[in-house]
Amino acid sequence: MTVLPFPPPQKWPATLLTGQHHAVCGLGRNGAAVVQALLDMGATVQAWDDSRPELPAPLSSHPRLTLAPLTDLTGMDALILSPGIPHHLPRPHPAALLAREQHVPILSDAELLWQVARKAGSCVRFVSITGTNGKSTTTALLTHILTQAGIPACCGGNFGTASLALPALGDDGVYVIEMSSYMLERLKDYHACAAALLNLTPDHLDRHGSMQGYLDAKAHVFDNMTAGDLAILGEKASWADELHQRLERQGVTVRTFSITQPVPETDAPFLPGQHNAQNIETCRTIARHLGLSEEQIAEGIRSFTGLDHRLQLVAQADGISFINDSKATNAEASYHALKAFPESLWIAGGMAKEGGIESLAPLFGHVRRAFLIGQDAPLLARTLTAHDVPFEISETLEQATRAAWDHARTHEAMPILLSPACASFDQFRNFEERGTAFATLARSLCGED
Repeated sequence: MTVLPFPPPQKWPATLLTGQHHAVCGLGRNGAAVVQALLDMGATVQAWDDSRPELPAPLSSHPRLTLAPLTDLTGMDALILSPGIPHHLPRPHPAALLAREQHVPILSDAELLWQVARKAGSCVRFVSITGTNGKSTTTALLTHILTQAGIPACCGGNFGTASLALPALGDDGVYVIEMSSYMLERLKDYHACAAALLNLTPDHLDRHGSMQGYLDAKAHVFDNMTAGDLAILGEKASWADELHQRLERQGVTVRTFSITQPVPETDAPFLPGQHNAQNIETCRTIARHLGLSEEQIAEGIRSFTGLDHRLQLVAQADGISFINDSKATNAEASYHALKAFPESLWIAGGMAKEGGIESLAPLFGHVRRAFLIGQDAPLLARTLTAHDVPFEISETLEQATRAAWDHARTHEAMPILLSPACASFDQFRNFEERGTAFATLARSLCGED
C-alpha cells in the first residue's frame, strides 16, 4: 500500500477562533476530531451524541467544552453535524431542525477548514473529489503525485483524516478533500480551485430522495467556482450535460472524459482496469492545472502502490493471486473489478444494495465460478442461476476463500477476487475489517504468515 506522505504537523493559531461558539452533533471519528480542533483554536464548544455522549480524557474535561444535549443554539456560530446524521431526509435530526429555527448555519468540517485557512491568512489551495465510486483512490493518488513533486499536500475528509484535523498548510500547499454527498450539502463559502465529479450511480437515495436529489447534492462540489477554476465531469453521461453547460456559463474550465482502455501496467503498476484509467486521467488533469510537469505526474503515477481494500494484491502463490477489493460495497464498484480481470474466482455477497448484482450480467463471462457469502447470498444466487454462472454458497468469507483456493489449485490457477458488491455489516463491522480478514487468510493459505 502507498503510505500517504504527511506534511510536518503544523497547527493553526491557538487564538484563531477565540470568541466563537460552535455546536457539534455526533462524536464518532469525525465529530471527536472536530471538537478537538475547535478547542485547539480557541473556540467554545457544546457537543452531544445521542448514543455515546462521551469523549476521551483529557478532552472531556476541557474548560471550554460542554457535553450536553443541543436544546438551544442561541449564540452559536454554526452547528457541525457528523456526516451520517441527516439534516433533511429521511428525517432531519432535532438539532438540525433547531438550527434552522434559530438561523444557525449547518456546516461540514470541510467548510470550517476553508474558513479557518482564510481567517489565518493562508492562500492554500483546495481540491475536491466526489462521485459514487473511485473517490478514495483518486484522492490518494493525487496527493501522492503532489507530494512526490515536492508540493506540501495532504488529504482527508470522507477518506482518512477528518478535514478540520488536517495540519495547517501555507500558501504553497494543497488540501485534497474527498467529499461525500452528505458533506457537500453543508458547504457555504468553500471554494475549490479544482473539483471532480467522477461518476454517478444510484446510492444513498434515502438521504437524497431521488437520483436528481443525489445529483444536486454532488453538484455542490462545484459551488463558488469561477473563471480560472477547473471542473472535471468524469464520464460522458446524461447527468453531466446540464451541469457542463452551467459551469461553462460561469467561465469555469470543464473537462469530460471518455476512457475506453486501461493504462499500461508499466505506467501504473498498481492501478489496473479501465475505471482506474479514469481516476488516473482525473489526477493527471488536475495536477497539470496545479502546475506540475508531465514528468512529475508520470513519476507520481508509476510510484503509487494503491490503497488497502481497492483491487489490492494481498497474496500470491502457485500462480494464484488474491485480490482484495472489499471496498466494492455496490455493484457499480464490482463492475470495475470484474472488468479488470478477464477471468476470476469471484467472492461476493453480504448485504445487497437495491438491484443486487443484475447490472453485472454483461461481465459474468469473466467469472469462472462464484462463491457467495452473507445475508443476501440467496438473492445473488438467483441472479447467477438465471445467467448460468457456476456458483456455490459458502456462507462465510473464510469458507469461500478456502473453497476458491482449493478450486484454483485443483482446476486452473487464476485470480481469487473478493469484490463483494454488497455492504459488509451482516458479518463485519465495516469493509476494512472484511478486507483485512480476507488478506490474513490469503497470506496464511499462501504460506506467507
